[in-house]
Amino acid sequence: MTSVFTRIIEREIPADVVYEDEQVIAFRDIAPRAPVHLLVVPKSPDYADVVELAAGDPALLAHLVATADALAREHTGGDFRLVFNTGEGAGQTVFHVHAHLLGSRAGMTEESLGEL
Repeated sequence: MTSVFTRIIEREIPADVVYEDEQVIAFRDIAPRAPVHLLVVPKSPDYADVVELAAGDPALLAHLVATADALAREHTGGDFRLVFNTGEGAGQTVFHVHAHLLGSRAGMTEESLGEL
């Protein structure tokens, strides 16, 4: 079954894309949990979660993190939280690996960690 992210990558579903290159795409989350909430998604549908990505293509994982860092500098001033949900029990609903880039120009607190 094709994931919603694959359908976004293939432009079957619209998204507010903020960055794209040959390996990853980043777009605004439709239900943001922070003032800045972007999803950074590898274009390859081969990895369901970050553990599979780290084992199967560590260079792609490094590129995803570097992309998140660059986007955070642009959208949050450089401070950010990067969240990978792995498994249904952790809240993963789309099994196409993706990172949630969360931040705010005003800052976030450690106490807000459990709220996300």
